[in-house]
Amino acid sequence: MSPSTPARPAPYSTIMDALVILVRDDRVLLARRAGTGYADGQWNLPSGKLEHGESITRAAVREAREEIGVHIAEPDLEFVHLIHYRSDTGHARMGTFFHVRRWQGEPHNAEPDKCSGIGWFPLDRLPDATYPYTAHGLAAFRRGVLQSNLGWDRA
Repeated sequence: MSPSTPARPAPYSTIMDALVILVRDDRVLLARRAGTGYADGQWNLPSGKLEHGESITRAAVREAREEIGVHIAEPDLEFVHLIHYRSDTGHARMGTFFHVRRWQGEPHNAEPDKCSGIGWFPLDRLPDATYPYTAHGLAAFRRGVLQSNLGWDRA
C-alpha cells in the first residue's frame, strides 16, 4: 500500500445472539434480567452470545439449558427470525430467533444471579418492560417475517 492510499477498514464484525422462543398455550416464556449491568429489569427471551467455535444452534441449546434448565435437541429448533439491531448507543448485534418445537424439563430460573424471575406472557400482550430487540423479534415471529433491521434509521 502506498503512503497516499488510505488503509481499508477492518472487516465488519458483530455480536451474534441465539434466542429461544418457548410457547405454551399461546404464551411465551420470558426472563427478567437482573444483576448484569445490561438491560436489568427488562424481560427477554432466554438467550445469549455465540461462543468461539460454537454453531448458532448449539448456542441456543446451551443457553436454554443454562438459563432455564431445559434440554433441547438441535432438530427441535426452528429458525424463525434474524434481526440486525443497533442500540441507541450505536452498538450493533445480530439475533437469531428459534422457535422450540419440543423441550425436556420444566422451565425454571436456573441463573438467579442474572435473572430475577421467569414468566409466561401472551404473545400479543408482552410486558411493557420487554427489551425492544426481543419485542421486535417476537412481533416478527408472529407475522412470519424472517428478517428485520431495528435502530439503523437513527443518525
